[in-house]
Amino acid sequence: MKDERGPWYLLTGLILGVGFGLLYSWAISPVRYVDTEPSSLRSDFREQYRALIAVAFLSNGDLPRAKARLALLADPDIAKTIAIQAQLVQDLAGPDSEKNGLVALAAALDSRTVPLTSVPLPSDTPTPESTATLTPTPVIALGEVSATPTVGTPVPTRTPAPTTTPLPSRTPTPTPGAPFTLLEQSLVCDPLIKVPLIQVEAFDAAMQSVPGLEILINDGQGDNHFFTGLKPEISLGYADYAIQPGVTYQLRLAEGGASVPDLVAQECEDDEGNRYWGSLKLVFLQP
Repeated sequence: MKDERGPWYLLTGLILGVGFGLLYSWAISPVRYVDTEPSSLRSDFREQYRALIAVAFLSNGDLPRAKARLALLADPDIAKTIAIQAQLVQDLAGPDSEKNGLVALAAALDSRTVPLTSVPLPSDTPTPESTATLTPTPVIALGEVSATPTVGTPVPTRTPAPTTTPLPSRTPTPTPGAPFTLLEQSLVCDPLIKVPLIQVEAFDAAMQSVPGLEILINDGQGDNHFFTGLKPEISLGYADYAIQPGVTYQLRLAEGGASVPDLVAQECEDDEGNRYWGSLKLVFLQP
């Protein structure tokens, strides 16, 4: 007898099998990941992982341990990734501990940051010209009798050996850095910048960029904070803050120094007579 069911029963069985398999794997017994590698985490969980490492680094300052933990994420450029996340936390007004930790960790991971301990201290070793050589004086012990006594020869007395008192070692005394001073204030006309900015760049006495410097800006309604070093592709000492036209701002550095008042967005004009908002650039120098 000829089978007249055709191939439809096979297709129906395949659909039912796939459907039951998906139902079992998604609803009845879904896959659970246990003790997986940090590199396989979802993007938001990776950000939480970096933030926890940054807060721990801010507390203990253990950079090798922070590097070892970050290496588990297998990020291609971890310093840039940390700097970008710090900028996002700042823009979203995240917790101060997380923001400060990310800023400090980004500055420590950047290879262009020169640690202060790499500068050799002057040696206390005296130069050959100032080195004195002591010649020992022969000493005769009391009670010692010469083998060939000579009449009229005075009896030698004990000569005390010279003693030297060690000088105290030189201990370098750290001195706090001088407050930053405003070196330059100028108007930046760049049509590619879509919103007016206050651009800050900070240098130390050796004209090296200073990352992690806290900047306070007040718009009349309270202080806001931003930090240098969050855009290392521009400069480690660079930071910017978007401002509103018509609002007067006052800026100062958390490290100290005079504040800069009356900061207002100004207009620029291109070659065709079109007007747009320019940015203000402030350059600070630590004497």
